[in-house]
Amino acid sequence: MNLKYQNLVNQLIANKKCLAIMGPTASGKSQLSMLLAEQMPIEIISVDSALIYRDMDIGTAKPSQQELDLVPHHLINTHDASETYSASEFVEDVNRLVTEIYTRNRLPVLVGGTMMYFNALQQGLSDLPPANEKIREKWLQIWHESPNLLHEKLLDIDPVSAERIHKNDPQRLVRAIEVYEITGKSLTEFRAQPKKGLPDFELIKIALIPENRAKLHKQIEVRFLSMIESGFLQEMKGLYQREDLNEDMTSIRSVGYRQAWLFLEGEYDYETFVYKGLVATRQLAKRQLTWLRKEPDVTVIDPYKTSPEERVKLALSLLNSKV
Repeated sequence: MNLKYQNLVNQLIANKKCLAIMGPTASGKSQLSMLLAEQMPIEIISVDSALIYRDMDIGTAKPSQQELDLVPHHLINTHDASETYSASEFVEDVNRLVTEIYTRNRLPVLVGGTMMYFNALQQGLSDLPPANEKIREKWLQIWHESPNLLHEKLLDIDPVSAERIHKNDPQRLVRAIEVYEITGKSLTEFRAQPKKGLPDFELIKIALIPENRAKLHKQIEVRFLSMIESGFLQEMKGLYQREDLNEDMTSIRSVGYRQAWLFLEGEYDYETFVYKGLVATRQLAKRQLTWLRKEPDVTVIDPYKTSPEERVKLALSLLNSKV
C-alpha cells in the first residue's frame, strides 16, 4: 500500500465522501477494487443482493477467501439462503458501516451491480412495513395457481403499481399486496411520502461500462461456463436438497441459481439450463446498463479500452479531484 494516499483518504473522510464502483455483471468491478486496495487504505462494502448469502459462492462469483483475507469486505456471507434482506436493511447497514470505516481511517468503497440498492442509498426509501411471511406465503400460493388473479387483485387496490409490475414478477406483486394488507395503504401512497434513510455522505461514482456489448456477452459466457466447471451445479445441489428452500425464495431467484434449480427439478435439460442461464445473465446486464445510463454525476470507464493499471490511475485521479 502506498502511504502517500493516506492523506488523500483523510481528506475524503473529512469531506464525508465514499467511492462507488458500479457496472454490469462481469465488467471487472471487483478486480478494480482489489487493485485500489494495493494503493490506498480501503474497506469494501458489497452492493450485491446475492453475495450476502452463505453457501452461494461459485454462482455469485464471490471473492475468494484469499481476497476476503487481504481486504476487509462487508455485507458478504451475512445471511442464510432461507432469509430475506431488504433495501432498507441495506441502507441501514451501509450508513453504519461507513461511519465505522471512517473511524479506522480507511475509505469506504461500495462495489456492486444491484442498482436498486444504489438507488435506495441515494434517493432514500419509503417507510414500508416489514415483511409478513404468512401473508407472503398465502399470496405466493395464489400466484402459483393463477398469476393473472394476483395481478388483477393489485389492479383493484393499486392500479399505478399494477401498471408498473409485470404479472410474472411474483416477488414484487406479492410485496405490493402485502403492504396494502398490512397497512391499508397502497405502495403508490407510500412512494409519494417523504423518503427516509438519506446518508450524510457523498458517493464519488465510477461506472465500468463497455461500449462493445458483444465483448461483455462473451465475458459473461466465459465466466458462466467457468462457474459450471468449478462446481456450480454441485453447489446448487446442496441448496436444492434443503427442505427449507424453494424456487420462490429471494436467494434462489438469483441469476443462474433459478435456472440451476429448474434443471435439478427436471424442467430443463443440461443444454437448456446453460442457455437459460446465459440469457438471464445477459438480461441482468442489460437492466444494469439501462439504469447506469440514467445515473447522474458518474465517471464512465470502458473496461475493454483500458488496462487494469489505467483504470486504477483514472480512479485515483478522480478521487484526487474530489477532495
